Parts: sequence; C-alpha cells; structure tokens
Amino acid sequence: MFKRLYQQVLFWAEHPKANWYLFTLSFAESSFFPIPPDVMLAPMCLAKPSKSFYFAMITTIGSVIGGVFGYLIGMFSFELIEPIIEMFHYREKLEHVNAWFIDWGFWAILIAGFSPIPYKLFTIAAGLLGMMFIPFVLASLVGRGARFFLVAFLVSLGGNSLKNKLNDYIEVTGWIVTAMIVMGLLISRFY
Repeated sequence: MFKRLYQQVLFWAEHPKANWYLFTLSFAESSFFPIPPDVMLAPMCLAKPSKSFYFAMITTIGSVIGGVFGYLIGMFSFELIEPIIEMFHYREKLEHVNAWFIDWGFWAILIAGFSPIPYKLFTIAAGLLGMMFIPFVLASLVGRGARFFLVAFLVSLGGNSLKNKLNDYIEVTGWIVTAMIVMGLLISRFY
C-alpha cells in the first residue's frame, strides 16, 4: 500500500508543474490549509537532489507570502476565517498563540516558522494583535527558511541511496508513521 503511494508521490514530484504546486501548497499552508509543504518538498528533493535548495527557496517564498496573507486575514478579516479555526479545533491553540505573542512577539513567529506548530495560527494572530509588519516578515523568512533549507539539505544528503532505502523500507515506515499519528490523535483527545 505505502510503496505504491511512495512511487506516486515521487512521480508527482517530477511533474512539470510540481514547482507551482509546491509554491501553492506553501502559500496555502501558511494561512489556512492544514497540510505542511514538507510532504511535497521532501519527495521533490529526493527526486532531484541537485535542485533541493531551489525547492527550499520556492517553499520559503511561498510560505512567507502565504504568511503575509494570513497576517492580513488576522488584521482585516478574522471573522471570515473563524469558522475554519473552529472546524479544525484550533480555538484553544489560538488562545495559546495570543499569550505567546504578548510575551515573545518576534521570537514566537521565528520559532513557529521553524517548528511543527501550526504556523498559520501565528500568522493570523500576528495580524489580529497588530504585530509590526517588518519584524513579522523577517522572523517568517528566518524561521521558515531555516526549516525548509534544513529539510532540503538533509534529504539531499541521502540522495539516491536514501531514495532506494526508503523504497525498501517504505511499508514498515508507513505503518510506523500511521501508528504514531493514531496514537497522537488518541493522546490529544485525552489532554
């Protein structure tokens, strides 16, 4: 099951419009979409290791522009995105983000840009709370850039040998990741 999916993802990563898809996913994830661009960036770097940093740059630019869009949503149109926040059960997380902004500001954006914390909540909160725009963009560039260039670097280090090893162990890896996601969802329901 996972081997076929893995082959399909590698095929999509080599699609002529894959760069645009990567940019679009990066933009959307930073403001409203729940799937991170890493799921497309990593296979693209795996398929073409020599272009890894180019792909990281596309991802970073798309993500920062999407972050600016999220900032504008928070600043001007929060009531439009509020149902989406409710749908994905992000209300409580948004309240935590607001508290972090009061204490950390610039550093909260930088850390959110690098970490697996939903960056979109921070972009919207930054606009909602009126964070200064230039520090917001700079923190986003540093945080998102560091994350995506690190992913590109690590995947490109593996090159074809990583691609072949993943092909050999994709079933086991897929089931382990699936089990971890299920466990994470179950644990989050209790806490």
